[in-house]
Amino acid sequence: MSFNIRFWGVRGSVPSPGPETAEVGGNTSCVEVTAGEQRIILDGGTGLRRLGNTLLGKHVDATVLLSHVHWDHIQGIPFFTPLYIPGTRLRFVSGQNTTPLRESLHAQMRKPHFPVDMNDVAAHLTFEEVRDRASTQLGDVRVTLAKANHPDAVYAFRLEHEGRAIVYATDTEHYSCVDQRLVALARDADVLIYDAQYLPDEYPGRIGWGHSTWQAGAELARAAGVGKLVLFHHDPMRTDAGVAAIEALTRDAFADTVAAREGLELHVGARSSSAAA
Repeated sequence: MSFNIRFWGVRGSVPSPGPETAEVGGNTSCVEVTAGEQRIILDGGTGLRRLGNTLLGKHVDATVLLSHVHWDHIQGIPFFTPLYIPGTRLRFVSGQNTTPLRESLHAQMRKPHFPVDMNDVAAHLTFEEVRDRASTQLGDVRVTLAKANHPDAVYAFRLEHEGRAIVYATDTEHYSCVDQRLVALARDADVLIYDAQYLPDEYPGRIGWGHSTWQAGAELARAAGVGKLVLFHHDPMRTDAGVAAIEALTRDAFADTVAAREGLELHVGARSSSAAA
């Protein structure tokens, strides 16, 4: 397999546990990608806690790509158990922002907000900031960044390995036309994971909030020629039935669409991608 993708948190803005969201899941953004020897974690929302628990007893050497540092994308970091285990190596990577990445992450683990300072954890941590439209190499996986549309700086990522590519573009707003930066980033990607928090008729009341719709996701997927569209960053108020309805609507516009759910796995192989819960 070129890529194995697993979804640990698929909600946006705030965790949303409860019986009406149990099927899709209520944890915030966290996606695990493995490619060759690389374990790459896309965002550190509350889904990161459950991922960390599955790694107990293993040597953890991973890269955490952070789209940005709003709470719903970093809340899981203090509760990621491998952070406190000697021998763990974590590399945090994001785009450039007004506040250095190291300082942003340290701030949430500083009194009076959290009892354990990030300077006191057992894991070995490094921090890297990459320029807009630049690339960095993670072993044999190439990662390219592109700035997206959101309050405070946010970045989308393209991961390439063995001729295959996945794109993660959450917390981005489409405005009145398809974002050509994202078209370029997602060109011919096998999988596009895209922010579909709002319905098209909800969006006019939320312009400037930095999120998108299933309709804009389908338009981007068609324009970029991607293989599979994954609807992501579901609104915390969206019920399981509501997510399923959006999934069905999107399939009429872009047939190879799936709504992200906790536990969903995507396997991107030599010639095609397939999904299995």
